[in-house]
Amino acid sequence: MSQIADDAREAGRQAIAQGAFRRAYELLAPEMRELGAEDLEALAEAAFWTGKLDEAIELRERAQAAFVEAGDKKRAAMLAAVISRDYFMKFELAVSNGWFAKAERLLREEPESEAHGYLALGRSMNAMMTGDLPTAVAHADEALELGRRFSDRNLEAAALVMKGRSLVLQGQIDEGLAILDETTATAVSGELEPWTTGFVYCCTITSCSGLGDYRRAAEWTAAANRWCDRSDTTGFPGACRVHRATITRLQGDWPTAEAEAEQACAELGSFDPWTTALGFYEIGEIRRRRGEFAAAEQAYAQAKEWGADAHPGLALLRLAQGKIDAAGAAIKRSLANTSDPIGRIHRLPAQVEISLAAGDLKGARAAAEELDRLADAFRIDDVRTPAFEATVCLAWGQIHLAENDAEGAAEQLERAVERWREVGAPYEAAGAQMLLGLALRRLGEEEGARDELRAAKACFERLGAALAVERVAELLGEHRLHRTFMFTDIVDSTRLVEALGEEKWKKLLGWHDRTLRELIEAKGGAVIKQTGDGYFAAFQSPVAALDAAVSIQRTLDEHEPLAPDVRIGVHTGGALHHGDGDYAGQSVHMAARIGALAGGGEILVSRDSVDGGRYPVSEPRAEELKGFEEPVELVTVDWR
Repeated sequence: MSQIADDAREAGRQAIAQGAFRRAYELLAPEMRELGAEDLEALAEAAFWTGKLDEAIELRERAQAAFVEAGDKKRAAMLAAVISRDYFMKFELAVSNGWFAKAERLLREEPESEAHGYLALGRSMNAMMTGDLPTAVAHADEALELGRRFSDRNLEAAALVMKGRSLVLQGQIDEGLAILDETTATAVSGELEPWTTGFVYCCTITSCSGLGDYRRAAEWTAAANRWCDRSDTTGFPGACRVHRATITRLQGDWPTAEAEAEQACAELGSFDPWTTALGFYEIGEIRRRRGEFAAAEQAYAQAKEWGADAHPGLALLRLAQGKIDAAGAAIKRSLANTSDPIGRIHRLPAQVEISLAAGDLKGARAAAEELDRLADAFRIDDVRTPAFEATVCLAWGQIHLAENDAEGAAEQLERAVERWREVGAPYEAAGAQMLLGLALRRLGEEEGARDELRAAKACFERLGAALAVERVAELLGEHRLHRTFMFTDIVDSTRLVEALGEEKWKKLLGWHDRTLRELIEAKGGAVIKQTGDGYFAAFQSPVAALDAAVSIQRTLDEHEPLAPDVRIGVHTGGALHHGDGDYAGQSVHMAARIGALAGGGEILVSRDSVDGGRYPVSEPRAEELKGFEEPVELVTVDWR
């Protein structure tokens, strides 16, 4: 072995000890084939922390085999437990279980040591994941005792945080949070190894967010971010970004939150599928709130691909798209698959809203009663967290409005607004404020109602929540409505007149006008006016507009060669609704420009107006439209 190789290995070991994982990888990787068990383990650690999970697993498997061959069962068992954890991160559960069983077998005849504590920690994690919380606490206590007995501060911290998280999930909130706070303070001090530090942060922040204790979650997220920003690692920094995105989205800084979540997904794609799924879910939540339905649908689909069920966000997207039955089926299925109380608390508000939209007051009440009962079981210092209290008050406020109990609704909604403001969640507070305005209007307090509505509208405008702005504007009587607009036009009408002659052209045009009007109205659209050789129509939803457009093209196709070629443009957005029934605004102009750009027999649609998955569409293309500064992404709908 050369002196140069020896020097590189020693420098690599020192880099590992200093947490300089990229440098360690650069030094040790060229010597990969010649490394012994300990250096292979070190290189695997460097690969893990530079985002090379598959390579880290391969190196750990080689190191584990080398420890077995050398007769070092303790080191081999501890490494087998780490490999089990790695495969768990990849969702390869059978392989993960196999490695864990191998670790147990290796330690079966060995004297008790900290290695047995790490196995107890693994059993605690498995019990928590399956909902067996008493067993999770018992195994965490076992790991804690071994960590203290053998002076392993990383094992001790990981065991404590597992115990705290399990106690929180079990409903022993104050005791669990006290343990989490104390343990996370240890992580802040820099006393722990990187994996333990990241694990402690993730468990604590997830527990706080799950409880709706967003202020505590924000404080620990800020601490975790400081650690991530100064650490030379890939992986946990991505997980930190997801937590940061959740908190930042709640605080109303949506552009920053979306950028954080997108960067997290880019960092985590080959490292941590579950947290990647959560990152895509956050992106979907932001886009749904902005009214970017097609983009939100895409993000939720990616969240599902990575392992999340994407609810309640996806169910609420279906509701916003006007697909009430689909929304109801989705949230019902998600709740049926969710047994843990905190998971249900985060889904039941959507069940209330969707049930009310479907006219199912009984179902809404049942969901609100369960939500009320579960939220009451998770108290901090014998008080509900502001977020849980706000969620419950909002649910009952919506129900009282549906029951025409304006007094009861106003009382609940005022509390919801106050609690969401206490949390520091402007979008949620404005949503409750909008409903409060409705309740006050029903009580005859018009000035108070308008004050609440104007405040909600200003907040939505500041956040960029376009659909919510349109809704409040409508309630304020500003008559700015959110619609899907369609423009149709006969292609080459001048040539057709010349070819057919005036009389035949008039007959063809009359048939065209009657047919298109009937098809538009059959899908719930309103013909606003005739525009030359076509129509300007408005629909309540993109779904209805696309159904009408497809019906038009298919009907014309059935009457070939007599029927004329028609181009159709579709766009969704807000517009002013005049007293004569006409619409005006940028969204109308954009729909007209898109229609003019379409070819004969084409349905050309702005990307955000596409009903996800209902009809096949082309790849998006960016087009410059006259009168608009930014290019617009358009797709062609395949109606055949």
